[in-house]
Amino acid sequence: MKKKLVSMILCITMVTAMAIGCGNSDSGDSGNSGDNKEAEGDKDSGKSIKVGFAIKTQNGPYFVKLVESVEAEAEKKGWDCTVLTANEDTAKEAENIESFITQGMDVIFLDSIDPDACIPSIDAAAEAGIPVINLDSGVNGGNYVTTVYSDNKENGRLSGVAYADWMKDNGKEDEEIIAILLSGKKGNVAGLERRTGLFAGIVQGRTGCSEDEAWEAAEDIEDQLTSGGKAEYADAKFKIVGQGWGNWTEEDGLTACEDFVTANPDVTTILGENDQMLFGGQTALENAGIKGVAIVAAADGACAAFDLIKENDKADNPYIVSGLNSPVLVAQDGVRIAEEIAVDGASWDDYEQITLTEAAGVTKDLVDKYYDVGF
Repeated sequence: MKKKLVSMILCITMVTAMAIGCGNSDSGDSGNSGDNKEAEGDKDSGKSIKVGFAIKTQNGPYFVKLVESVEAEAEKKGWDCTVLTANEDTAKEAENIESFITQGMDVIFLDSIDPDACIPSIDAAAEAGIPVINLDSGVNGGNYVTTVYSDNKENGRLSGVAYADWMKDNGKEDEEIIAILLSGKKGNVAGLERRTGLFAGIVQGRTGCSEDEAWEAAEDIEDQLTSGGKAEYADAKFKIVGQGWGNWTEEDGLTACEDFVTANPDVTTILGENDQMLFGGQTALENAGIKGVAIVAAADGACAAFDLIKENDKADNPYIVSGLNSPVLVAQDGVRIAEEIAVDGASWDDYEQITLTEAAGVTKDLVDKYYDVGF
Protein backbone atom coordinates (compact mmCIF):
# COMPACT_ATOMS: atom_id res chain seq x y z
CA MET A 1 0.00 0.00 0.00
CA LYS A 2 1.24 3.43 -0.89
CA LYS A 3 1.16 5.74 2.07
CA LYS A 4 1.06 9.50 2.37
CA LEU A 5 1.34 11.69 5.42
CA VAL A 6 -1.05 14.58 5.33
CA SER A 7 -1.16 17.34 7.93
CA MET A 8 -3.29 20.39 7.75
CA ILE A 9 -5.73 22.40 9.77
CA LEU A 10 -9.18 22.70 8.42
CA CYS A 11 -12.14 24.58 9.88
CA ILE A 12 -14.50 22.70 12.16
CA THR A 13 -17.96 23.15 10.82
CA MET A 14 -21.28 22.48 10.64
CA VAL A 15 -24.31 21.26 11.76
CA THR A 16 -25.79 20.13 14.83
CA ALA A 17 -28.20 17.40 14.32
CA MET A 18 -30.59 19.89 13.68
CA ALA A 19 -30.15 21.94 11.17
CA ILE A 20 -27.73 23.78 9.70
CA GLY A 21 -28.23 21.23 7.32
CA CYS A 22 -30.06 23.50 6.62
CA GLY A 23 -27.52 24.61 7.75
CA ASN A 24 -25.71 22.47 7.36
CA SER A 25 -24.15 20.84 10.34
CA ASP A 26 -22.63 21.56 13.63
CA SER A 27 -19.42 19.92 12.82
CA GLY A 28 -16.55 21.14 10.99
CA ASP A 29 -13.52 20.45 9.08
CA SER A 30 -10.22 20.22 10.67
CA GLY A 31 -7.21 18.83 9.13
CA ASN A 32 -6.04 15.37 9.72
CA SER A 33 -2.80 13.57 9.91
CA GLY A 34 -2.82 10.03 8.71
CA ASP A 35 -1.52 7.51 6.24
CA ASN A 36 -3.80 7.32 3.25
CA LYS A 37 -3.91 3.97 1.61
CA GLU A 38 -4.19 3.34 -2.08
CA ALA A 39 -7.61 2.06 -2.97
CA GLU A 40 -7.98 -1.46 -4.22
CA GLY A 41 -10.59 -0.58 -6.82
CA ASP A 42 -11.95 -3.42 -8.91
CA LYS A 43 -12.48 -2.39 -12.52
CA ASP A 44 -14.35 -5.60 -13.24
CA SER A 45 -17.75 -4.38 -14.40
CA GLY A 46 -19.30 -7.49 -12.93
CA LYS A 47 -18.37 -6.53 -9.39
CA SER A 48 -21.29 -5.58 -7.16
CA ILE A 49 -20.39 -2.40 -5.28
CA LYS A 50 -21.60 -2.12 -1.70
CA VAL A 51 -21.67 1.23 0.06
CA GLY A 52 -22.72 2.16 3.57
CA PHE A 53 -23.86 5.57 4.74
CA ALA A 54 -23.47 6.28 8.45
CA ILE A 55 -25.45 9.47 9.08
CA LYS A 56 -25.83 11.35 12.34
CA THR A 57 -29.57 11.98 12.06
CA GLN A 58 -32.47 12.16 9.67
CA ASN A 59 -34.23 14.74 11.80
CA GLY A 60 -34.47 17.64 9.37
CA PRO A 61 -35.15 18.16 5.68
CA TYR A 62 -31.49 18.59 4.75
CA PHE A 63 -30.53 15.19 6.15
CA VAL A 64 -33.55 13.45 4.67
CA LYS A 65 -32.67 14.86 1.24
CA LEU A 66 -29.01 13.92 1.66
CA VAL A 67 -29.94 10.29 2.33
CA GLU A 68 -32.42 10.21 -0.54
CA SER A 69 -29.83 11.68 -2.89
CA VAL A 70 -27.08 9.23 -1.93
CA GLU A 71 -29.51 6.34 -2.37
CA ALA A 72 -30.67 7.69 -5.74
CA GLU A 73 -27.14 8.19 -7.04
CA ALA A 74 -26.15 4.69 -5.90
CA GLU A 75 -29.24 3.19 -7.50
CA LYS A 76 -28.36 4.79 -10.84
CA LYS A 77 -25.12 2.82 -10.76
CA GLY A 78 -26.70 -0.43 -9.63
CA TRP A 79 -24.96 -0.29 -6.26
CA ASP A 80 -26.22 -1.76 -3.01
CA CYS A 81 -26.58 1.13 -0.52
CA THR A 82 -27.24 0.61 3.18
CA VAL A 83 -28.07 3.58 5.43
CA LEU A 84 -27.68 3.46 9.21
CA THR A 85 -28.71 6.41 11.37
CA ALA A 86 -27.05 7.13 14.71
CA ASN A 87 -29.67 9.56 16.03
CA GLU A 88 -26.96 11.77 17.50
CA ASP A 89 -25.47 8.91 19.56
CA THR A 90 -21.69 8.64 19.02
CA ALA A 91 -21.61 5.09 20.39
CA LYS A 92 -24.28 4.09 17.88
CA GLU A 93 -22.34 5.80 15.11
CA ALA A 94 -19.24 3.75 15.97
CA GLU A 95 -21.38 0.60 16.01
CA ASN A 96 -22.80 1.45 12.60
CA ILE A 97 -19.36 1.93 11.06
CA GLU A 98 -18.12 -1.30 12.66
CA SER A 99 -21.10 -3.05 11.08
CA PHE A 100 -20.14 -1.68 7.68
CA ILE A 101 -16.57 -2.89 8.15
CA THR A 102 -17.78 -6.35 9.09
CA GLN A 103 -20.01 -6.40 6.02
CA GLY A 104 -17.03 -5.62 3.80
CA MET A 105 -18.38 -2.42 2.27
CA ASP A 106 -16.44 -1.06 -0.68
CA VAL A 107 -16.97 2.54 0.48
CA ILE A 108 -18.32 4.15 3.64
CA PHE A 109 -19.95 7.57 3.59
CA LEU A 110 -19.99 9.36 6.95
CA ASP A 111 -21.88 12.41 8.18
CA SER A 112 -20.39 12.48 11.65
CA ILE A 113 -21.87 13.62 14.95
CA ASP A 114 -18.64 14.79 16.53
CA PRO A 115 -15.45 15.69 14.62
CA ASP A 116 -13.22 13.90 17.14
CA ALA A 117 -15.26 10.92 18.35
CA CYS A 118 -15.46 9.40 14.86
CA ILE A 119 -11.69 9.29 14.23
CA PRO A 120 -11.07 5.76 15.62
CA SER A 121 -13.88 4.41 13.45
CA ILE A 122 -12.49 6.11 10.35
CA ASP A 123 -9.06 4.63 11.02
CA ALA A 124 -10.53 1.18 11.64
CA ALA A 125 -12.20 1.32 8.23
CA ALA A 126 -8.94 2.42 6.61
CA GLU A 127 -7.09 -0.47 8.27
CA ALA A 128 -9.65 -2.76 6.67
CA GLY A 129 -8.96 -1.15 3.29
CA ILE A 130 -12.30 0.63 3.14
CA PRO A 131 -12.23 4.31 2.07
CA VAL A 132 -14.29 6.75 4.12
CA ILE A 133 -15.74 9.82 2.41
CA ASN A 134 -17.16 12.45 4.74
CA LEU A 135 -20.35 14.11 3.58
CA ASP A 136 -21.62 17.43 4.98
CA SER A 137 -19.64 17.33 8.23
CA GLY A 138 -15.89 17.49 8.57
CA VAL A 139 -13.67 15.73 11.07
CA ASN A 140 -10.51 16.63 12.97
CA GLY A 141 -8.37 13.73 11.86
CA GLY A 142 -8.30 10.15 10.68
CA ASN A 143 -7.34 8.39 7.48
CA TYR A 144 -10.19 9.47 5.22
CA VAL A 145 -10.34 10.30 1.52
CA THR A 146 -11.96 13.74 1.50
CA THR A 147 -14.78 15.79 3.01
CA VAL A 148 -17.52 16.97 0.65
CA TYR A 149 -19.61 19.97 1.68
CA SER A 150 -20.78 23.37 0.52
CA ASP A 151 -18.55 26.42 0.31
CA ASN A 152 -19.90 28.40 3.26
CA LYS A 153 -17.70 31.45 2.82
CA GLU A 154 -18.27 31.82 -0.91
CA ASN A 155 -22.00 31.16 -0.63
CA GLY A 156 -22.17 33.92 1.97
CA ARG A 157 -20.08 36.32 -0.10
CA LEU A 158 -22.10 35.76 -3.27
CA SER A 159 -25.33 36.26 -1.31
CA GLY A 160 -24.00 39.50 0.15
CA VAL A 161 -22.99 40.78 -3.28
CA ALA A 162 -26.42 39.80 -4.63
CA TYR A 163 -28.11 41.83 -1.88
CA ALA A 164 -25.95 44.87 -2.65
CA ASP A 165 -26.86 44.50 -6.33
CA TRP A 166 -30.55 44.23 -5.46
CA MET A 167 -30.37 47.46 -3.49
CA LYS A 168 -28.72 49.21 -6.43
CA ASP A 169 -31.27 47.83 -8.88
CA ASN A 170 -34.11 49.05 -6.67
CA GLY A 171 -32.86 52.58 -6.16
CA LYS A 172 -31.59 51.93 -2.63
CA GLU A 173 -27.90 52.31 -3.36
CA ASP A 174 -27.49 55.31 -1.04
CA GLU A 175 -29.70 54.00 1.76
CA GLU A 176 -28.18 52.74 4.98
CA ILE A 177 -28.43 49.06 5.79
CA ILE A 178 -29.65 48.65 9.36
CA ALA A 179 -29.50 44.92 9.98
CA ILE A 180 -30.39 42.31 12.55
CA LEU A 181 -28.21 39.19 12.34
CA LEU A 182 -29.56 35.72 13.16
CA SER A 183 -26.77 33.26 13.94
CA GLY A 184 -26.90 29.55 14.68
CA LYS A 185 -24.71 28.62 17.63
CA LYS A 186 -21.81 30.31 19.32
CA GLY A 187 -18.50 28.80 18.27
CA ASN A 188 -19.90 27.08 15.19
CA VAL A 189 -17.42 27.50 12.35
CA ALA A 190 -19.93 27.02 9.55
CA GLY A 191 -21.98 29.88 10.96
CA LEU A 192 -18.89 32.07 11.29
CA GLU A 193 -17.94 31.40 7.68
CA ARG A 194 -21.45 32.12 6.47
CA ARG A 195 -21.90 35.44 8.24
CA THR A 196 -18.41 36.74 7.46
CA GLY A 197 -19.11 35.81 3.85
CA LEU A 198 -22.25 37.95 3.97
CA PHE A 199 -20.31 40.86 5.47
CA ALA A 200 -17.61 40.60 2.80
CA GLY A 201 -20.13 40.46 -0.02
CA ILE A 202 -22.13 43.44 1.22
CA VAL A 203 -18.98 45.53 1.68
CA GLN A 204 -17.59 44.50 -1.69
CA GLY A 205 -20.87 45.14 -3.49
CA ARG A 206 -21.48 48.53 -1.89
CA THR A 207 -17.95 49.96 -1.99
CA GLY A 208 -16.42 48.34 -5.07
CA CYS A 209 -13.36 47.30 -3.08
CA SER A 210 -11.31 44.20 -3.89
CA GLU A 211 -12.30 40.83 -2.51
CA ASP A 212 -9.25 40.76 -0.24
CA GLU A 213 -10.20 44.16 1.17
CA ALA A 214 -13.76 42.95 1.65
CA TRP A 215 -12.60 39.96 3.69
CA GLU A 216 -10.49 42.26 5.87
CA ALA A 217 -13.55 44.42 6.45
CA ALA A 218 -15.59 41.32 7.30
CA GLU A 219 -13.05 40.35 9.96
CA ASP A 220 -13.32 43.82 11.45
CA ILE A 221 -17.11 43.60 11.53
CA GLU A 222 -16.92 40.19 13.21
CA ASP A 223 -14.49 41.55 15.81
CA GLN A 224 -16.92 44.36 16.61
CA LEU A 225 -19.77 41.88 17.03
CA THR A 226 -17.69 39.67 19.29
CA SER A 227 -16.67 42.53 21.54
CA GLY A 228 -19.86 44.57 21.63
CA GLY A 229 -22.75 42.74 20.00
CA LYS A 230 -23.04 45.45 17.33
CA ALA A 231 -21.01 46.51 14.32
CA GLU A 232 -20.71 49.22 11.70
CA TYR A 233 -18.78 49.67 8.46
CA ALA A 234 -19.33 53.28 7.48
CA ASP A 235 -17.89 53.12 3.96
CA ALA A 236 -20.58 50.60 3.01
CA LYS A 237 -23.32 52.36 4.97
CA PHE A 238 -23.76 49.06 6.77
CA LYS A 239 -24.74 48.67 10.41
CA ILE A 240 -25.65 45.62 12.50
CA VAL A 241 -27.75 46.59 15.51
CA GLY A 242 -27.92 43.15 17.12
CA GLN A 243 -26.97 39.50 16.82
CA GLY A 244 -29.47 36.87 17.96
CA TRP A 245 -28.71 33.18 18.40
CA GLY A 246 -31.43 31.09 16.78
CA ASN A 247 -30.06 27.54 17.11
CA TRP A 248 -30.66 27.01 13.37
CA THR A 249 -34.43 26.59 13.83
CA GLU A 250 -37.46 28.62 12.82
CA GLU A 251 -38.87 28.70 16.34
CA ASP A 252 -35.65 29.92 17.93
CA GLY A 253 -35.09 32.33 15.06
CA LEU A 254 -38.43 33.92 15.86
CA THR A 255 -37.55 34.20 19.55
CA ALA A 256 -34.08 35.58 18.83
CA CYS A 257 -35.44 38.22 16.46
CA GLU A 258 -38.45 39.51 18.40
CA ASP A 259 -36.72 41.77 20.90
CA PHE A 260 -34.40 43.26 18.27
CA VAL A 261 -37.34 44.03 15.98
CA THR A 262 -39.22 45.74 18.79
CA ALA A 263 -36.18 47.80 19.76
CA ASN A 264 -35.27 48.71 16.16
CA PRO A 265 -38.41 49.56 14.18
CA ASP A 266 -36.21 51.26 11.55
CA VAL A 267 -34.51 47.95 10.65
CA THR A 268 -34.05 47.50 6.89
CA THR A 269 -32.59 44.02 6.73
CA ILE A 270 -32.48 40.70 8.50
CA LEU A 271 -29.36 38.66 7.75
CA GLY A 272 -29.20 34.99 8.66
CA GLU A 273 -26.91 31.98 8.58
CA ASN A 274 -29.67 29.67 7.32
CA ASP A 275 -33.17 29.82 5.92
CA GLN A 276 -35.00 28.30 8.87
CA MET A 277 -34.02 31.04 11.31
CA LEU A 278 -35.00 33.66 8.76
CA PHE A 279 -38.46 32.12 8.41
CA GLY A 280 -38.78 32.84 12.12
CA GLY A 281 -37.44 36.35 11.55
CA GLN A 282 -40.13 36.96 8.95
CA THR A 283 -42.79 35.98 11.47
CA ALA A 284 -41.30 38.39 14.00
CA LEU A 285 -41.62 41.20 11.45
CA GLU A 286 -45.21 40.26 10.65
CA ASN A 287 -46.12 40.11 14.32
CA ALA A 288 -44.65 43.58 14.83
CA GLY A 289 -46.44 44.97 11.77
CA ILE A 290 -43.16 45.95 10.11
CA LYS A 291 -42.92 45.96 6.31
CA GLY A 292 -40.25 46.63 3.72
CA VAL A 293 -37.47 44.64 5.40
CA ALA A 294 -35.19 42.62 3.12
CA ILE A 295 -34.41 39.00 4.07
CA VAL A 296 -30.91 37.76 3.17
CA ALA A 297 -29.67 34.21 3.83
CA ALA A 298 -26.03 33.15 3.63
CA ALA A 299 -27.15 29.54 3.18
CA ASP A 300 -29.35 26.85 2.68
CA GLY A 301 -31.21 27.02 -0.54
CA ALA A 302 -34.26 25.37 0.98
CA CYS A 303 -37.09 24.99 -1.53
CA ALA A 304 -39.38 26.94 0.82
CA ALA A 305 -36.92 29.84 0.58
CA PHE A 306 -36.73 29.47 -3.19
CA ASP A 307 -40.53 29.77 -3.34
CA LEU A 308 -40.37 33.01 -1.35
CA ILE A 309 -37.57 34.35 -3.55
CA LYS A 310 -39.67 33.68 -6.65
CA GLU A 311 -42.47 35.86 -5.29
CA ASN A 312 -40.40 38.48 -3.50
CA ASP A 313 -41.72 41.38 -5.55
CA LYS A 314 -45.16 40.74 -4.02
CA ALA A 315 -44.02 40.32 -0.42
CA ASP A 316 -44.23 42.81 2.44
CA ASN A 317 -40.73 41.70 3.44
CA PRO A 318 -38.96 40.39 0.34
CA TYR A 319 -36.72 37.33 0.50
CA ILE A 320 -33.80 38.41 -1.67
CA VAL A 321 -31.27 35.56 -1.80
CA SER A 322 -30.16 32.27 -0.25
CA GLY A 323 -26.77 30.58 -0.51
CA LEU A 324 -26.61 27.21 -2.25
CA ASN A 325 -26.11 24.57 0.46
CA SER A 326 -27.30 21.57 -1.55
CA PRO A 327 -27.42 18.00 -0.19
CA VAL A 328 -28.04 16.85 -3.76
CA LEU A 329 -24.70 18.27 -4.94
CA VAL A 330 -22.93 16.84 -1.88
CA ALA A 331 -24.34 13.39 -2.68
CA GLN A 332 -23.43 13.63 -6.36
CA ASP A 333 -19.83 14.57 -5.65
CA GLY A 334 -19.51 11.93 -2.93
CA VAL A 335 -20.78 9.13 -5.15
CA ARG A 336 -18.61 10.33 -8.05
CA ILE A 337 -15.51 10.09 -5.88
CA ALA A 338 -16.62 6.70 -4.56
CA GLU A 339 -16.94 5.40 -8.12
CA GLU A 340 -13.51 6.70 -9.07
CA ILE A 341 -12.00 4.79 -6.16
CA ALA A 342 -14.07 1.61 -5.96
CA VAL A 343 -14.61 1.07 -9.70
CA ASP A 344 -11.90 2.97 -11.56
CA GLY A 345 -9.12 2.22 -9.09
CA ALA A 346 -8.16 5.77 -8.18
CA SER A 347 -5.81 6.25 -5.25
CA TRP A 348 -7.03 7.87 -2.06
CA ASP A 349 -4.05 10.17 -2.52
CA ASP A 350 -5.67 11.74 -5.57
CA TYR A 351 -8.06 13.85 -3.50
CA GLU A 352 -7.73 17.05 -1.55
CA GLN A 353 -8.78 17.05 2.07
CA ILE A 354 -11.82 19.17 1.21
CA THR A 355 -14.07 18.94 -1.85
CA LEU A 356 -16.38 21.95 -2.11
CA THR A 357 -19.61 21.92 -4.08
CA GLU A 358 -20.66 24.72 -6.40
CA ALA A 359 -21.31 28.04 -4.67
CA ALA A 360 -24.08 30.46 -5.63
CA GLY A 361 -26.19 33.23 -4.20
CA VAL A 362 -29.59 32.13 -5.47
CA THR A 363 -31.66 35.15 -6.46
CA LYS A 364 -34.93 35.38 -8.30
CA ASP A 365 -33.08 35.15 -11.63
CA LEU A 366 -31.38 31.91 -10.56
CA VAL A 367 -34.13 30.06 -8.70
CA ASP A 368 -35.23 27.96 -11.66
CA LYS A 369 -31.64 26.92 -12.35
CA TYR A 370 -31.09 25.59 -8.84
CA TYR A 371 -34.55 24.64 -7.63
CA ASP A 372 -34.13 20.91 -8.29
CA VAL A 373 -31.03 20.69 -6.11
CA GLY A 374 -32.77 22.36 -3.17
CA PHE A 375 -34.34 20.44 -0.32
